Amino acid sequence: MKTFLSNLEWRFATKKFDPEKTVDKEDLEKILRAIRYSPSSFGLQPYHIYVISDREIKQRIKKHAMMQSQVTDSRYLLVFCARVDVNKRISSYIDLASDGSATKKLLFQPLKIVVGRFLKNNIPKEGTPGWTTRQAYIALGFALAACAELLIDSCPMEGFNAKKVDETLGVPEHLKSVVLLAIGYRKDEPEHKKVRFPNNDLFTHL
Repeated sequence: MKTFLSNLEWRFATKKFDPEKTVDKEDLEKILRAIRYSPSSFGLQPYHIYVISDREIKQRIKKHAMMQSQVTDSRYLLVFCARVDVNKRISSYIDLASDGSATKKLLFQPLKIVVGRFLKNNIPKEGTPGWTTRQAYIALGFALAACAELLIDSCPMEGFNAKKVDETLGVPEHLKSVVLLAIGYRKDEPEHKKVRFPNNDLFTHL
């Protein structure tokens, strides 16, 4: 019987995708839903994801991603971008959460102050995506888990020229690409067994 944990054991960072196999749009929507509902600090979701299926665009990205075949052979390529305009994001969040009600907006003012102080200490200036990058990686983790749950192969990738990828996609100034995720189906089974350090190396119980 397949379970979430057994599916995690099944998954691996797929290097060779079968370009002939497609991923159902319904399954893609489930993966995107997992990203949307992943936890984020203060609920700000300070990231944006480009979902790319166009082969020509993927081919252009491949040139800036060490010519890795996952970029073009996968069915979808997700480009996770961290936001660097987080102060604006707070206002947008309050507008959304208050449903446009002036009264409700007043109730969110203490939150705005708390979040503003936090951001001032963690993001010293606009254009610094360190904290938002970590938030984007949480969303990436949920995408990887959703793929495993659906028995869809995936491969997270950091080996790319972020500036060139941003230029290729026409990414606006308030976004910076930080990690790629190739999604599709494996061409071959893994050549080697999965290796993981033992529990006593990873965990300390106190």
